[in-house]
Amino acid sequence: MLKILFIGDIYGKLGRETVKKILPQIKDEEQPNLVIANAENVAHGSGISLPTIKELMSSGVDWLTTGDHAFDNEEQFKFCVAEGLPVIRPANYSAGVPGVGHRLIQTGNYQILLIAVLGRVFLHQDFDDPFRAVDSILDEYLAKFKPSAIIVDIHAEATSEKIALGHYLDGRVSAVLGTHTHVMTADARILSRGTAFMSDVGMVGAVDSVIGLGKENVIKSFLTQIKQEKIVPETGGALLNSVLVTIDPGTAKAVEIKPITRYLTI
Repeated sequence: MLKILFIGDIYGKLGRETVKKILPQIKDEEQPNLVIANAENVAHGSGISLPTIKELMSSGVDWLTTGDHAFDNEEQFKFCVAEGLPVIRPANYSAGVPGVGHRLIQTGNYQILLIAVLGRVFLHQDFDDPFRAVDSILDEYLAKFKPSAIIVDIHAEATSEKIALGHYLDGRVSAVLGTHTHVMTADARILSRGTAFMSDVGMVGAVDSVIGLGKENVIKSFLTQIKQEKIVPETGGALLNSVLVTIDPGTAKAVEIKPITRYLTI
């Protein structure tokens, strides 16, 4: 069986340190063939950078997806692309932006197609249709061969949009895993045609926070309606949310999906 560990949105330095300390333990216990993580918040909570991506790679992450904050540090994203680092952007950004939205990954005897897309409900930008974007990628690859697994990261606000995409792709991909809200949902399951699904994998970062940000300024923003400085905690209690998907490489169908959450203090 093929095992893929998917880690929720990694938030800032505390998130990176948490991955560094906890991921080796999970890898020893679960023996995943591939580790994927959402990295759009790794650089102090906003975008990516060359050093932070390399740090996560040295901690044991194999491939990284992003989301609506992918280009918060656009030049840094370009550096990562130029260096050939294992990071993808959402596939349904408009044509001409840096990077790619999917990648065929070889690990051992397995070929895994990784796809990232952005939802459109409640998000400010006018992204292309994520449903049709995945269709187009599947048409391109499945006309040639059948991958051992196909993993889709749907980075979206609305649970309904994520669930709809899960059902739309059921039986055609191995897993549809949601990111973006930073709150792990309790709906991990295998859909009727063999696709593993979870509305949101969660996050890696500060426990005593508001989805990774210092709680005091976030509360003040809600009380005053005046935007406050974003404070990203760098020490204290932390958690790592992730999910382990076990896949039959012969059928590319999921046989198990298991949420994994760990806590520590840094």
